[in-house]
Amino acid sequence: MKKQPSALVKARRNARYFLENLALRSIFALLFALPYPRRVALMGWLAAQVIAPVAGWRARVRANLAHVCPELPKTEVEKLARAVPNNAGRTLIEIYSGSDFVSRVKDSPIEGPGMAALEQARAQGRPVILVTAHFGNYDVARAALSARGHNMGALYRRMNNPYFNPHYVRSIGKIGQPLFEQGRRGMVQMVKHLRAGGVLGILSDVYFGNGVAMPFFGKPAMTSLATAEMALKYDAVLIPTFAIRQDNGLDFVIRLEAPVPHSDPVTMTQAVNAQLESLVRQHMGQWFWIHRRWKNVR
Repeated sequence: MKKQPSALVKARRNARYFLENLALRSIFALLFALPYPRRVALMGWLAAQVIAPVAGWRARVRANLAHVCPELPKTEVEKLARAVPNNAGRTLIEIYSGSDFVSRVKDSPIEGPGMAALEQARAQGRPVILVTAHFGNYDVARAALSARGHNMGALYRRMNNPYFNPHYVRSIGKIGQPLFEQGRRGMVQMVKHLRAGGVLGILSDVYFGNGVAMPFFGKPAMTSLATAEMALKYDAVLIPTFAIRQDNGLDFVIRLEAPVPHSDPVTMTQAVNAQLESLVRQHMGQWFWIHRRWKNVR
C-alpha cells in the first residue's frame, strides 16, 4: 500500500506551490505591461538565462542529447541548452497572452496534405484527432483552426500546483473551446465531442509509464497508444500537426501532415513518432528536450 504523505509534508508542499505561483504571477504582471513582441522575447530570455540554470533544464537538455545524439559537437549542445528553454519560455507567455496570442497567430499559414483531409472530414461530419507534440508552440494550431471555424477541442492535464491551475485553465480557454480535463468526466465529454464530428488536439510525446517502449531518436521511449486507439475506436482521421516557430521568434507556419492510415495502435503510433522525429531533427531547438522522455528505459 502506498504511504500517504504526512500533514507536515503536505503543508510544506502547499507552501512551495503557493510561493511558486506567487513568483510566476508577479513575473507575468510585469511582462504584461510590455507590448506583445517584447513580452515574448523577454520571457524567452528569462527562461534561458535565469530559470533554466536554476531549474536544472540545461543539465536535462545536455543529458537527453548525450543519450540520443552523442555525435553532436559540444558547441551545438550548449547552443541547444539555451535555445530549448528560450522556446519553452516564449511558449508559456504566449499561451498566457490570450487574445494577444490569438491575434498574432490566427492567420498563420497552413501547409501540408493534412489540411485537405481535415476539410474533407468536416464536410463528411467525421471526427478528427490532431496529434501534436511539445514542439514550437503546440497551441498555435488550435488558435488558428478555431479562428477558421473548426470545432476544435483540446485535452489537457491538470497542473500539480493547485494555485497555478485555475489561471492556467482560464488562459488556455481563451485560445479556444471546448477543453477536456484528463479524467473520467473529461473523457466522457471528449468522446461526445468526437462522436459529434469534432476536432480534438492531443499531445502525445511525453513519458507514459504504462505505455509501450518504442524507438524515438533510436532509443526506446515509453509511449502511450491511447491516441491511435481512440482514432480506431471512433473512426477519427489521425493527422500529425505541428507549428514551426519562425526566425523572428513570434510567427509560425502550421504543418498538417498526411493522415496516418488506420492499421493497429503500435504501427500508427510509431508513424507519429517518426513524423515528429523527422521534424525535430530539422528544428532541434524547438522540441522540449527538457522532458524526461527516456526515463526508466535508458
